[in-house]
Amino acid sequence: MSLTKEQIARYSRQLVLPQVGVAGQKKLLDASVLVIGAGGLGSPAGLYLAAAGVGRLGIMDQDVVSTSNLHRQILHSVSDLGKAKSYSAKTRLASLNPDIEVQAIQERFCAQNAKKQVADYDLVLDGSDNFTTRYLVNDACVIAGVTLVHAGVVHLQGQLMTILPRQSACFRCVFPEPPQAGQIPGCQQAGVLGSAAGVIGTLMAHEALKVLLGLGELLTNRLLIFDGQMSRFREVPLRRDPHCAVCGHRPTIRELVEETGNHCEQNVATTY
Repeated sequence: MSLTKEQIARYSRQLVLPQVGVAGQKKLLDASVLVIGAGGLGSPAGLYLAAAGVGRLGIMDQDVVSTSNLHRQILHSVSDLGKAKSYSAKTRLASLNPDIEVQAIQERFCAQNAKKQVADYDLVLDGSDNFTTRYLVNDACVIAGVTLVHAGVVHLQGQLMTILPRQSACFRCVFPEPPQAGQIPGCQQAGVLGSAAGVIGTLMAHEALKVLLGLGELLTNRLLIFDGQMSRFREVPLRRDPHCAVCGHRPTIRELVEETGNHCEQNVATTY
């Protein structure tokens, strides 16, 4: 497949990069990414992946757009209030780049649909806002062997890591058990600065493009932490746990189940 004149013009600024070129752009156009959550993280991630020319994007979210979303969920606007987030996102991304296919998946990521959804994409981005979904996404990707970019944000802080199934530390290696219900503040109580979500969501897209293009050093076996109040980044080294319940040498999790606990807590898991 050769690039059209329109594609050459659209992607010209990244085509000149030696790390991309025509071959890299073709990789992106042939790639597929599932973005779980069309919110504060999924919005900037989806926009940059669409702009870069990732050929097929799946946007999965069960919610509808509300006024309180608009300060950080930049895929949506006032005219989208009350609309399904996945379809609002699809409309916005298709208008940004009609060169790609966008699939709106208006449902909750759950044990019943997880295998099917994950298996249909090359890469998964988890921008969900609860531990139940995070563990389920992690387990589904590890079992299916699909690379996962995990991120979270709260207040002015965020975190990011990339998971290569059974090669690098997974979410369960870092957080073996979910927190008890009520242990972590709820989304509405915790609060988040929209620009902090924008930083982390953009980094998610950047990491995803690196994965798809096969370039640079991925955020595997290290957790990147952003302190938005001090405008500083730091890394926490991680290691794959040989006793991990899902990616260890003798995994006990072979079928997908949903963890119980807080379904709507802060977007970031733990302070280090």
